[in-house]
Formats: sequence, structure tokens, C-alpha cells
Amino acid sequence: MTRLSVNVNKIAVLRNSRGGAEPDVCAAAAACIAAGAAGITVHPRPDQRHIRPDDVRVLKARIGDAVEYNIEGNGFAAARGSYPGLLKLIEETRPTQCTLVPDGDTQLTSDHGFDLRADAARLKPLVAELKRLGTRVSLFVDMDVTDVERAAEIGADRVEIYTGPYADAFANGDAARELALCTACAERAHAAGLGVNAGHDLNQVNLGALKAAIPQLAEVSIGHALIGEALYAGLAATVKAYLRILAG
Repeated sequence: MTRLSVNVNKIAVLRNSRGGAEPDVCAAAAACIAAGAAGITVHPRPDQRHIRPDDVRVLKARIGDAVEYNIEGNGFAAARGSYPGLLKLIEETRPTQCTLVPDGDTQLTSDHGFDLRADAARLKPLVAELKRLGTRVSLFVDMDVTDVERAAEIGADRVEIYTGPYADAFANGDAARELALCTACAERAHAAGLGVNAGHDLNQVNLGALKAAIPQLAEVSIGHALIGEALYAGLAATVKAYLRILAG
């Protein structure tokens, strides 16, 4: 069954907008886990616009090994202020998975995957170091990447397909092309021995079609839509709704 990892970044956004400690990121993560989520995802950034380094550490202490912990981020972003760099956070917390994403401060959110040819030389040693720390490594890739097999050569365990264009096309009424690209990418990755994750702009409306098209889908990471929907339906009820979709 495809695992649901809930990204709790938006809880931190709400907290940071007011200051203080509410809403509590750890309490939100606990509610998601109690409702059946198989993982928690965070994406710390040097600009600390949402999840902060201390959140990463405290969440690990609270989660323990009860569910998978997925830390996303740019492994090449320099340390800044109290942000020690992604590799240092991974070394401190030893999450189940590290998803490497080529984002920068100018991006409001992740909007593209790695160029596996151009980025291979610098990715290989980083991936090797992460795996030495005992962390499964996933690389963020575009759905139309032509050489997804290179992720295996780089040493990654999985790829995460960037589903933003699929979600946009679905919302516009015709996602056949984008869904076919996601499916082809997943099939080639699976044939190369890679696990297949997916994430970005997935919601209760578009998730079912993606899941049906990619039976080998190991994990979806969902945050923005899930937290938005939870404002109306409640966090536990929304997590359970996603789990029903993934169960088919």
C-alpha cells in the first residue's frame, strides 16, 4: 500500500506568522500519526520561512521510530545563522529518508527536479554520505525526465516525481498527457531498481487517478492541500480521507 507522509511545514507557517509556539508542529504531527499517517515530512530551508532546525530535532525526539521521518531539502545550500545545513541536520537526527530537492531562496516552493546529467558529479558524494549515515535517499525529479535511471547510478534509493504540472493540468480538466508522463517515469524508475515517491500539489481530487496509474507508488508526501482541507474538516478526518483514497 502507498504510504502517506504528511508535510507539516504549513503548521510552522501559521505559527511563525504570529510568533510563539502555536499551532504546535509536534501536536499536529501526533494527530496525523494517530489518524494513520505512515510518515511525517519536513522541509527546512536556510531562510527558515517555515520549519526551523529546532523543529527538525524536536520532531525526531517526539516521533522516534513510530513512523518514517522524511527530511527534504537542498543539500548544497550553505549554513546560515542557526540553520546548520541539511547534512548536519541529517547527521543529528538520522531520519528514515532524505529527499534532496534543488530549491533556492527565490523559489516560493519547489518547482523543478534535478538535472540528473548535469548534477550527477556533485550529487554522488552527497548521496554516498547520506547513505553512510543510514538514511534512505530520494531525488526530486521532473515527470518528463528522460534519464531517470541515472538516479540509480548516482546511488539514490528512490526518486520523488514532481507532480505540480500534473495537478495543474488536472485542475484545468485534462491531465492525460501529464499522467502518462508520470506513469512512464515511474515505470522506468521501477525497472532501474528505484523506489517511486510522488509529491507536490496532490489533493483529494487528483490523488486517486495518480495512485491508480502508478501501482508501484511507494509514498506520497502531501502538505499544503491536506492542511488547507483540514481547516474545514479537521486534521484527523482529512488524514483518514487520504488514506481511504490510497487504499483504493
